[in-house]
Parts: sequence; structure tokens; C-alpha cells
Amino acid sequence: MATKPASASLPKSAAISKGYNFASTWEQNAPLTEQQQAAMVMLSHAVAERPFPASLSHEHISGRENGLSVNTKDNTWEDSGAVETVLVNTNQFYKWFTDLESAMKSETEEKYRHYVNTLTERMQTCDDILHQVDATLDLFNELQLQHQAVATKTKTLHDACDRLLVEKQRLVEFAEALRSKLNYFDELENVATSFYSPNMNVTNENFLPLLKRLDECISYVESNPQYAESSVYLVKFRQLQSRALGMIRSHVISVLKSASSQVHAAIRSSGGSKAAVSESVEASVIYVRFKAAASEGNKDLVTKKLGLTRSLEDPSESERENTSRKLKPLLEDIESRSSRKEYVQILSECHRLYCEQRFSLIRGIVHQRISEFAKKEALPSLTRSGCAYLMQVCQLEHQLFDHFFPSSSEDISSLAPLIDPLCTYLYDTLRPKLIHETNLDFLCELIDILKVEVLGEQLSRRGESLAGLRPTLHRILADVHERLTFRARTHIRDEIANYLPSDEDLDYPAKLEQSAESKSGTTSADENPDVFKTWYPPLEKTLSCLSKLYRCLEPAVFTGLAQVLTASLIHLYQEAVEVCSLSIQKASKLIVKRSSPMDGQLFLIKHLLILREQIAPFDIEFSVTHKELDFSHLLEHLRRILRGQASLFDWSRSTSLARTLSPRVLESQIDAKKELEKSLKATCEEFIMSVTKLVVDPMLSFVTKVTAVKVALSSGIQNQKLDSVMAKPLKDQAFATPDKVAELVEKVSASIQQELPKVMEKMKLYLQNSSTRTILFKPIKTNIVEAHIQVQSLLKSEYTPEEIQSTINMVSIQDLQAQLDHLL
Repeated sequence: MATKPASASLPKSAAISKGYNFASTWEQNAPLTEQQQAAMVMLSHAVAERPFPASLSHEHISGRENGLSVNTKDNTWEDSGAVETVLVNTNQFYKWFTDLESAMKSETEEKYRHYVNTLTERMQTCDDILHQVDATLDLFNELQLQHQAVATKTKTLHDACDRLLVEKQRLVEFAEALRSKLNYFDELENVATSFYSPNMNVTNENFLPLLKRLDECISYVESNPQYAESSVYLVKFRQLQSRALGMIRSHVISVLKSASSQVHAAIRSSGGSKAAVSESVEASVIYVRFKAAASEGNKDLVTKKLGLTRSLEDPSESERENTSRKLKPLLEDIESRSSRKEYVQILSECHRLYCEQRFSLIRGIVHQRISEFAKKEALPSLTRSGCAYLMQVCQLEHQLFDHFFPSSSEDISSLAPLIDPLCTYLYDTLRPKLIHETNLDFLCELIDILKVEVLGEQLSRRGESLAGLRPTLHRILADVHERLTFRARTHIRDEIANYLPSDEDLDYPAKLEQSAESKSGTTSADENPDVFKTWYPPLEKTLSCLSKLYRCLEPAVFTGLAQVLTASLIHLYQEAVEVCSLSIQKASKLIVKRSSPMDGQLFLIKHLLILREQIAPFDIEFSVTHKELDFSHLLEHLRRILRGQASLFDWSRSTSLARTLSPRVLESQIDAKKELEKSLKATCEEFIMSVTKLVVDPMLSFVTKVTAVKVALSSGIQNQKLDSVMAKPLKDQAFATPDKVAELVEKVSASIQQELPKVMEKMKLYLQNSSTRTILFKPIKTNIVEAHIQVQSLLKSEYTPEEIQSTINMVSIQDLQAQLDHLL
């Protein structure tokens, strides 16, 4: 009874296999611990006996007691009445169980079927909605396709409209460009009509705009020569431009001449002639009146300033002034177009015309002023006054020129036709006076005026307004330098090189002794006045000349003046030092004849030292490079050519004609300072040797003889007789006996005590500087001590101590040095 339902409820083998596989996989991957397995067993025992529900527990008990009696009551069936079924056999039980199972299944699945039916209906509804949405989307897609088609057509239409607009704009621009280009050619007739009009002149307000338009047309036609008939139009435009520039030139000439005539009239009305114009009238009439007459000035105000009468104002003059009021704007307009060559030419022409008119006004006054200065003042004062006056005139002219030509005033060449002739007046006045000037002081003063006052102060302070004067001032300065160089060279030749000394000039040492006596009788404040009296006159003249020239030779100032002038002065310096040195040497030889060789030597040392000390502060290179052509090698080349060893016309060889006849350039550098040092050194050495011989000459002769004897003994070339004589001891020689040596030592000691103090007195007389005397005496002392040392060494080696002490009795070296030091 229980087998059928059990077999019906068993799952399929595939489900069992799958469940088993899952259980074994789960058991392998997640095994249970023993405690967990014990809990599972307890849980399985607890649920193994599942009790019946409370409603079925009574029926179950009664069924067991009655055997076949079954009471089936359910809470779900209580409302519909109890159903009691009596199961007689197994078929009834199966039937009852089937019905019960069907009823339970029906009761359990009803709500799911209802839910499935509901879902099915809803799904159908959704399917209907989806069909409607699909249909709507299809309609929208169709509508979108139609919209795209319309948009494409609209865009095509818009593009076409845009193309038409662009084409229209291009055509409009082309038409405007064509019209603007044609306007330049069409302007020819308008401009020609205006310029050939009888009422057209420079003062017309339309003149400058028309001229500007004409320049634009010419520039355009020049830059586009590819246009048809452009050359023809360019010729016609240039003809109109030439006519306009000619009108400008005529107008400028008329205005400038009118202004000049007004100034002349103002000068005549002031009651004076051109040659007698005062400085105040000159400034007011020549500059203020001219500026008012040629610019936008108010004539009434100018007339009031000048104190002129109204009788000068005739109608024609008023008309000229009204005309002249356009001159300054006209000139400014021309300057603004100076980038074109036509206007450069007309502007240069205007500058020239302006300078001519201004020069005609002021040349007589400038010439008269400079002539007055030349009559009243000496050359330095004339130079100072003339330069100051020219600078004033140049500054006023520059200001007036800047009023009419503001853009051209920076170019100093624009005013050159006016400034250069005015400067020539001063140059022509100064040059004859410079040529006849022989005073070096005046020439040095002129250089100082031009260099410091004029070029250094005035021109630097006033700037570019006086730049036009600079070339003339440099020219005058160069002439002064040239004259100064010539006069200085003449002075050196006449007063130094060819100086004839008098007996008083060569009266040494008497002159020094007189100076020392006068110096000892004066106070310390009066020590220096007579110092130059003891100098040889050419030395004083040389130093005076060099000091004057040095003020005129500053390289920082003469960097732009021509290197030749500076080089000539350096040659002059070098020549002066050389000539002075030679003159002193000649005087020294004369003093040797008059007094003594020592006086001549000390005289030469004294003056050479003074010359060296006095030229030391001069920051000048005394070295001069001389270049000479050397033809000494030509003779050998010509001999080789005549012998046939070289060809005259072989240009590839070093013996060619060009190379053969080319001289060699030999450069030699002469330094006056170095030559002076050499002369001084040679003189000092000569003096040292002369004093040394004067004191220790017997010792030197003795040492020389001893040396000669020893050399002769060592050479072995003398004969036997001579050898026997020379073989004797030194003290047995006739010249070297102890008595002779003692006489020699006594003579040297007498010289040290008698002659050497006299030498020191002369040194003090000639050389006042104690350090100089010490330096000069030091080698003398060294030579004396060295001679004694050599003699003592010979005595120790050749003589006995008894002979040295008793007979010879030579002073010790320490005592000798103390004795010599005491002389200082």
C-alpha cells in the first residue's frame, strides 16, 4: 500500500547522480569536524519521529484501534462538512489517496496557476504595447528620414546662398579694389586741373593735400609698373610734381628775400649802416625780425619790439607777411617727406637758399666785428674774443635754423654753407698773425685757450648747436700746433744745440761755491730762488720748453686731432732731450779743460741727474721709431744677374726684377730716456774709476804686477834666464820688497786722508742730495776695500807676520771701512 506512492515520488536517476555528485564535492571541499558530525546525528534523531498534527492525532489513534476505520477530517474541510470514508480494500485506499493527493495538489497549485494566468495576460498586454511602440518607432524613423532629407535640401540651399554671398562679397571687394586702383589714375586729371588753375599757389590750403595725393599716386604707379600705361601716367605725375616743387622753390625764395628785404629796411630805419650795427640791434633786427618775417609771427608785436614806425607797413609788405605765414608749415611738410629723393633735393635747395640769404645779412657784421677785435686786441685775446663771438653767432643761427627746419637741425652739414664762410673770416684773420708769432708762451696760451676754454668747455656745454665750429677750430688748433712745433724746434736749435757758453756759464765750481755761500747766508725760506742759477743755461731752457710743450700735449684731448701733431711733439721731446744731453756733454768737456776732469764729470752727472728727474713726471713715451730704406742687398743681386746666375724677368723666382729692386724697410727705435740713462751710467762709472785710481792706484798697479809675474811663471814660455829671475820669491822682487810695499801702503793711506775728503767736498758741492752721494760713493768704497783685501791676501801669502806688522803696517779692513764711512 505504501510502495506505489513511494515509487511515484522518487526522482530520476540523473537527479540522484547530480545530487550525489554535489554532495560528494561539498563533502570534499568543506568536510565536517567530529563535533559537527555529532551535532548532525543528534539533529537527525530529533526529527526522525515527526508527530502528527493535533487535528490528525485522534484519527490516527482510532484507526489503530478499529483496524480499517479511517476518519479524515481537515481544518480546511470543516467549513464544507466532514467527509468520512470507510476504506474496505486496497483499491479504495489508493483511490482515496489519489483523490486526496489530487485535492491537495489542486489546492496547493491553484494560486500559482492564477498567478501564471495573470502573468500570461500581462505579458500579452506588454507584447501588444511593444507592437505599438515598434510601430511608433517605425513612424518616427520614417519621420526622421524625411527630416534628414529636408535638412539636407535646406543645407544645400544654405550652402548655395553662402557661396553666392561670398561670390558677391568677392566681386564687391574686387570692384572696390579696382576702383581704388583706378582712383590713382583718375586723380591725374583732378590734380592737373588743380595745379594748372590760375588761383593755385603754395599758400592755398589745398596745395599740400594735393601734393600729398600726388606723392601717393607716384608711389603707387612706381610700385605697379605692370599696369597698362603706367609709365605714361608716371611721366605725367612727375611733371606735375616738378611743377609743384618749382612752385615751392619760388615761394621759399620769395619769402626769404622778402624777409631779408624787411631786415635791411629795419636796419636802415634804425638810423645806422650795416657796418655800424650795435649788438642789441643786431640780435633784435637780424634774428627776431627775420624770424617774424618768415614765420607765423605777429607783425604788430615785432614792430613794437623793434621800435619801428608804422610807415614800413605798406599793403604789399602785409601781403608778403600773410604769404610768409605758410613757410614754416611748408618746410616742416617737406622735411616729413625727406625719405623721397625729390624732396631731399628740394630740401637741400631750401637749406642752400636759406644759408645764402642769411649769409648775405650777417657776413658784413661778422667781418666788421672780427676786424675790430683784430685791431684792438693781442693774439690770445683776439682768439678768445673771436671764438666767443662766433659761438654766439653760431648758436643764434642754429636756433633760427631749428625754427624753420626742426628735423634737419641735427645735421651740422645743413648749416655748413653758412657757418663755414663765417668761420673763414676768423681763420683768415688769425692765420697771418700765427705765422708771424714767435713767442712760445703766446702759442702755448693759444693752445690752452682753444683746447680748454673753447673745445673743452664751451663746445661741450652747448652741445650740437656749435658743432659746425669744430672743424674750423681744429684747423686753427692744428696750425697753432704746427707753428709751435716749428718755433720749438728753432728754439732747440738756436738756444740749446747751438748755444755758445760764456766764461760765466762754465765757471765751475766757482759758481757752485758762490751759490753755497749765498745760500748759507739766507734763511730756509729763501733757499730755492737761486737754484736755477747753478744750472747750465741750456738745461734750464730745455726744461722750460718741455714744460710748456707738455701742457699742449694731452692725448685724451687730442685723440681726434690727427696723430701726426702728437707724433711731431713726441719727436720734439725726444729731440730736445737728446740735444740737451749733447750740449751738457760739450760743456763738460770744456769744464775739463778749464778746471779739472773731476769737475767735468761731476758737472755732467749733476746736470744729467737733474734732466732725468725733471722729465720723469712727463707721461710721454720718449721712444721714436725711425724707418729707413735699405738698398745694400741690390749690389749682390745685380752681380748675379750680370753673371747669368739669375734672370731679370723670371717673376716666379725670388731674384725677379720686382723683388730685386724692392728695398728693405729697416726700423730702429730710439728712446731718449734710455740714451740719457746710458750716458749717466757711463759718466758715473768713469767718475768712480777715476776716484778709485786717484786713491788706490798704487795698490792696483802692485796687484797687476804680481799677477803678471805669476802668469809668466805658470806659462813656461820664457827663457831660462828669465825663469831664474822670476823664480825668486815675491818679496825679493825689486818692486815688491817690504820697503816698497810699505811706501805703497803709506801713499794710499795719504790719499785716503788727503785726496778722498777733497773728492767728497766736491761731491757735496755738485750733488746736494745725500742719498745720491751715498749711492755714488758706495762703489768707490767697495773698490778701495777690495784693493786692500787683495793686497792683504798677497801679504799673508808672501810675507812674514813680522814684516807685515813692523815694516808694512797696513790698516785693518774694519778700520778702513770706519774711516770711509766717516767721510759721508
